[in-house]
Amino acid sequence: MQYIRDIHAAKREAKRPVLSFEFFPPKTEEGDQNLLQKTIPALLQAGPDYCSVTYGAGGGTRDKTLMIVDRIQREHNLTAMAHLTCVNATREQIGEVVAQIRSLGIKNILALRGDPPGGGSVFKKTEGGFEFAAELVRYIRELDGFCIGVAGFPEGHIACTAGRQADWHHLKEKVDQGAEFVLTQLFFDNADFFAFSDYVVNKLKVTVPICPGIIPIMSASQIKRFTTMCGASLPKPLLARLEELGDDDQSVTEFGIEYATRQCHELLRAGVPGIHFYTLNKADATVRIVKNLGLAR
Repeated sequence: MQYIRDIHAAKREAKRPVLSFEFFPPKTEEGDQNLLQKTIPALLQAGPDYCSVTYGAGGGTRDKTLMIVDRIQREHNLTAMAHLTCVNATREQIGEVVAQIRSLGIKNILALRGDPPGGGSVFKKTEGGFEFAAELVRYIRELDGFCIGVAGFPEGHIACTAGRQADWHHLKEKVDQGAEFVLTQLFFDNADFFAFSDYVVNKLKVTVPICPGIIPIMSASQIKRFTTMCGASLPKPLLARLEELGDDDQSVTEFGIEYATRQCHELLRAGVPGIHFYTLNKADATVRIVKNLGLAR
């Protein structure tokens, strides 16, 4: 399995964007098998360079996350990255998880502060743990042997009341502590990404790859719920079109594929180093978008 920094270097040399797909741990054994035996094989036809697996709120899916990452790497020969958060864990407990990650041959970690468990709005540091993602990045870097990624927020983190530029300075701190690439939260207005990228690259002098996070819209109600939870916005024309389509999920999905394709075309023309797709554990929409972009192998 490869370090993601090496994947980026090779793709940069080849003048091709890095494609990465994100999954979440299913809640049932049937869901596990569906993801591993149907969804991922279907997504492989799009030629991803790596994938990532999320870490449930409060670290509740730790073992499931690592199991899925391990099986993706062993069964599908695809580099996979484990998410890791600061939530509900001491420094020692996080050290144990990192040791487990190492023992499985996992080389890449996405270091996150994490969301408050139980849908809470205020993050509370665990006694003996970490309060900020930058602290987690520094700790993993000290342990050595991993390529570390972090999250970036084009519209600012929902919990950062000081504004989006203040949040972008936190990203700079994470990179200074050893992060080697950035994956952004989902967004629907490329102007938000370009403002974010311009600021962190030109003003803060961040030089690591910054990959936009794109989600194919498949349900109007679902995407409204997601954006409310994470603080992302829906542009007025997009929202108006979703209101027109209503509960017709098939039509919403077709529109979502078209919208994401247009987003990605513009981002790629602007020279982004890669695109990170939030697949929602489904293959069809993401595969179609990648094919629309002419990037499928």
